[in-house]
This record gives sequence, C-alpha cells and structure tokens, in this order.
Amino acid sequence: MSTDMSRVADELAIRNVIAHIARLADQGDLDEYVDQFTEDALWNFPPGPRKGRADILAGARERRASGTTGPGSRARHQITTIEVDVHEDDTATADSYLVFIVNKPDGPSIAVSGSYHDTFVRQGSRWRLARRDIDND
Repeated sequence: MSTDMSRVADELAIRNVIAHIARLADQGDLDEYVDQFTEDALWNFPPGPRKGRADILAGARERRASGTTGPGSRARHQITTIEVDVHEDDTATADSYLVFIVNKPDGPSIAVSGSYHDTFVRQGSRWRLARRDIDND
C-alpha cells in the first residue's frame, strides 16, 4: 500500500476508534470499551483524571451505576469535527468536538459541550487511545 493510502487507512481507523468508544460508552460492553485504550492510558476530564485501563473501567462503571451513561440512561455522545494527524512513529493525534446529549421527558438537552484532544498509539495492527484530554470550556 502506498504511503498516502496507508495514511488514509490509518486516519479512518482512528476515526472509527473515536466513534466506537463513544458508542460503547453509551450502550456497549465495558470490557470492549476499555480494550480501546492502551494499558497505561491517561484520561483527563473535569471530575478528575483516570490512569490505566482498570481505573478507566472503574470510572465507566461508576457512570453507569449513577445512570449518567450506558443502557437506559437516554444519553448519547455526539462526536463531530474530527481532525486526525497521523505521525510516522506509529502515533497520531486527533481533535474533535464533543456534545453529550441527555434525552429528558421534555426533550433532548445538551449536558456537556467540549473538545477531545486525543493521542493514539499503534499496537500491532490496531490503534488504541493512549491519552484523552477533555476540555469543556
């Protein structure tokens, strides 16, 4: 595969990881969710950082237990305006907008609006999220 085609394939794979993480957070299997991250991933977000898969999984379970996310929460992550930059050292960065919508009885409402600043690492044949900084200013 040519370098240009390889770069496009990598960019599409990374976009799919971003989308897959959002869908899994909303309604998917949490073991599959956490498998999208590197073992030592860092997830920085306003309630406090999470470090490593076990901690990220604990946070996802807490959000599900509180009804913030997951099946039955009537909440959805909408990820838009994604910009991906693939580097030659098997890393990539991506910036995107996040809109977290909660479908309330009186209609949908935006609970959070912000940005993701992501760093990805190629591990074998797949891309995994190594760092996510969430900014909701």
